[in-house]
Amino acid sequence: MKKILQTFVPYDALAKVPLPGIAPMASEDWIIVDEAYGAQMAERERLLSNDRSAVLAVTEGSEAACDELLEAVLSVLDARDDFDVGDDRVVCPDGRCVNLDRTDPLCTVGRLVQQDFCLHEKRGDEHVMTVAVLCFPASWTLAEKIGKPLTHIHVPVPEYDDNIARRVQRLFDGIKVGRPMWRKNAHWYRDPHLFHPKTENAPRHQEVKGDFLRTERQSLLRLPRTQAVVFGIHTFVLAREDVDV
Repeated sequence: MKKILQTFVPYDALAKVPLPGIAPMASEDWIIVDEAYGAQMAERERLLSNDRSAVLAVTEGSEAACDELLEAVLSVLDARDDFDVGDDRVVCPDGRCVNLDRTDPLCTVGRLVQQDFCLHEKRGDEHVMTVAVLCFPASWTLAEKIGKPLTHIHVPVPEYDDNIARRVQRLFDGIKVGRPMWRKNAHWYRDPHLFHPKTENAPRHQEVKGDFLRTERQSLLRLPRTQAVVFGIHTFVLAREDVDV
């Protein structure tokens, strides 16, 4: 499979920050387009067409959140110069024309932007991942996480102890409409492929000798109508020689 790489990340990917590492984010920065847009979108189209069940999931009762996510993404794209948003289609920066299928809003979102999106809705005392379009998983599997609360989603992350779990739940509870936030992570990989699923019980080791740095710019935003929290994941993969270390 062809390598899809960037050469630049708009933040210091390797800077050490304490968990959960959250910072404010300007609303207009929620959706970004980078140099790998065309290649990443071609891979997203392939996955959504050929392996949809592995990269897209909607639990019962979350249809309204999917509709609202599509509306929110279209609102941002309409304000940009590199997208042409019409009533029934969007012309994207790579020249693709994406029909706005409002009967399949999550797939439509997945065909428009590089970001993956996981929607979390409050169920009892915890936020549960009820919806996701996840074309580029970084060592986890959507089927094991969908419909699960935050505490289960982060298995088997060793740093995610009870204290961090409580802090993250308070964070999700406290996210305000119109005040998005972001964080980042970074890990070395031997395999540069964007679709990199791994089950919870699969062996894990830190690939410090990997030739590729995989870093995610993760965003958190609350939708005003459904109150769902949108967890966005924009994935960068860089060759080691392009990383400023």
